[in-house]
Amino acid sequence: MEKEKEKKIKERTTSNSKYEKMSHDERIEFQRKKLNRQFSSLDKKTKNIVTPLIQNAAFMIVTLEELQIKISQEGITIKYQNGANQWGKKKSPEAEMYNTMVKNLTSIIKQLTELVPKDIGVPKNDDFDDFLQTNM
Repeated sequence: MEKEKEKKIKERTTSNSKYEKMSHDERIEFQRKKLNRQFSSLDKKTKNIVTPLIQNAAFMIVTLEELQIKISQEGITIKYQNGANQWGKKKSPEAEMYNTMVKNLTSIIKQLTELVPKDIGVPKNDDFDDFLQTNM
């Protein structure tokens, strides 16, 4: 049992390190394929329409990951100088981009999930309702 647990942890760590070694474009492609699998239940016509949304979402996921790293390293504020003696702090451009992109990604994912049929995996009529009505 313990060896199996260790193996699963190692697999996750290995897959993460493989992902981290991928180029920016390879990670986008990886995320695009992952999203395509998650939304594979969409009919062909709908899938063709939402393909740009999936591509944008994949780009945003990878870009957000990169922004998170940069924000973790540099912080969410930067110092600025506005003239000879005027200094201050403001939100970093990365933090602003991150906030905007998170909102956009959330909107895209919401649009995509609303297109997924609600009755996937649910049988049309399994006679359970009929059983309840006749036996209750």
